[in-house]
Amino acid sequence: MKTKIAQSALKRLMKHAQQAAKQSYSPYSKFRVGAALLLTNGKTVMGTNVENASYGLTICAERAALVRAVAQFGPKIQVAAVAVANLNNSSSPPCGACRQMLAEFALPDAPVIFPAADGIRTMAFSELLPAGFERQPE
Repeated sequence: MKTKIAQSALKRLMKHAQQAAKQSYSPYSKFRVGAALLLTNGKTVMGTNVENASYGLTICAERAALVRAVAQFGPKIQVAAVAVANLNNSSSPPCGACRQMLAEFALPDAPVIFPAADGIRTMAFSELLPAGFERQPE
C-alpha cells in the first residue's frame, strides 16, 4: 500500500505534535516533546513524554501516542504518518525504542517528520528503522 500524505496534512500533524508537547510532564530533563500519529482511519492521536523520578520508567511522546491509539481504536490500527516536535529547539527524531514500537503499526512508507539539526526532516518509516524486528504473523 502506497501512502501519499499531502504537505498540508503533515503541517497540521506537526501542529498537533507541538500542542501535545505543551502538555509534557518533564520536570527532570525539561525536554518537552509531543507526537502526533495520523492513522489510516483518518484519526489523529497525540501523546507527550511523561518522565519519572526513576528515569527508566519515563515514556516518550511517540510511545504514549501509540498506546493511546491502540486503547482508542484497537490493535489493528495502522499509522500513516508520524510527527514529533519539542519545545526546546533541539533535534528529536524518534529514539530506538519508539522506532521499534512504531514498527508494529507504521506503514513502511509512512512519512515521519521531526526536528533535525538542519531543520525539519521527513523520512519514510522504513528509512528510519531499516533493520528492526518485524511484526510476527498472527
